[in-house]
Amino acid sequence: MTQAYFYQDPYAKTITAVVTAVVATEAGSSVYFDRTIFYPLGGGQPGDTGVIHFNEQTVAITDTRKDPNLEIQHITKAALEALPPIGTTVTLELDWARRHKHMQMHTAMHLLGALIDAPVTGGQVGVDKSRLDFDIGDLQLDKGALTEQLNHMIVSGTDLTFEWVAEAVLDAQPDLVRTMSVAPPRGAGDIRMVRIPGIDYQPCGGTHVQSLSEISPLIVSKIENKGRQNRRVHLVFA
Repeated sequence: MTQAYFYQDPYAKTITAVVTAVVATEAGSSVYFDRTIFYPLGGGQPGDTGVIHFNEQTVAITDTRKDPNLEIQHITKAALEALPPIGTTVTLELDWARRHKHMQMHTAMHLLGALIDAPVTGGQVGVDKSRLDFDIGDLQLDKGALTEQLNHMIVSGTDLTFEWVAEAVLDAQPDLVRTMSVAPPRGAGDIRMVRIPGIDYQPCGGTHVQSLSEISPLIVSKIENKGRQNRRVHLVFA
């Protein structure tokens, strides 16, 4: 499996890696490395983009996904012959500005989920705006109050912590899983937990900021009715 270096250091903007496979696709090619800083699409967070540098050449990575074998697939529009051969050491460079916004938004969505005491039925992380869907029942939501509470959490500057736990922990505490639409993967080993002390603790495979103080001010811009009990809450940077 590709080493997911973005868990070891989510702030790494560049890294050297060795090409382990190059595969032609209908739209271009996919490149695999022994390790990567590119986060693959998952859990509502988009796959990272950036570039590969090798032999004074540069190739753009337009998306990152996981393939069926759980390897991390770097997607490019370049033809196979334009890519480095297997065994080549290259430099991967992340589109850091885009990734850091995803990190801020993903962490902010955990804050929002902590404020709304209802199951999460879906969500999507974005660069400029994100959303979470809730099965709220009779709960009433207020944009202004949620915005004020979110930004109050952000200015607290609370540091996040991360840990890995056995699947048995979630079996014993099923209420830790808030997301109805995206369950933690089972059978792949320990599960990553994200803790925002005093605010939130839940399984999550996405990338996050180290401190809430890194998150730019936010606004709950819209609350949509998506069914009898489902509400879609939109987040944007102020």
